Amino acid sequence: MVKLDETEFRKAMGIFATGVTIVTCRDAEGRPTGMTVNSFTSVSLDPPLLLWCVNRSILPFPAFSKTEHFAVHVLNREQEALSNHFAIDRPDKFTDIDYSEGVAGLPVFPDFLGLYQCQVHDRVDAGDHIILVGRLVDYEIRTGEPLVFYGGDYHSIV
Repeated sequence: MVKLDETEFRKAMGIFATGVTIVTCRDAEGRPTGMTVNSFTSVSLDPPLLLWCVNRSILPFPAFSKTEHFAVHVLNREQEALSNHFAIDRPDKFTDIDYSEGVAGLPVFPDFLGLYQCQVHDRVDAGDHIILVGRLVDYEIRTGEPLVFYGGDYHSIV
């Protein structure tokens, strides 16, 4: 078995270009919370399922470990600053952030390339993360260029 430290593993996985998303939900007290995520993919067409992964050591983990709904926002090329804002592990990320309410009161941003609102279908233990599998309840897609992450930095595909 290959033994990699965290930095080496991150570098090895960083050669896979991904889109950038922000996942949001409400915590037990009803406050909006969210985080930047690139571990996002489709799982099933019937039923429509998708998944993403959340680290157990971050501040929003308790909210995501208990929520029954979450929203995944696929970011467009102009949303690098928003991605960076939600990538920092701190409380009150929604201060001065424009959002409205979606399915089940989910915090949703007005600008996105794609929005997938989900009900939690399953949670899977995966080492220092859990995998959240969501069943699609509602979605909206728009045209534009995606925000792409590769090799530890943002890139354009154009």
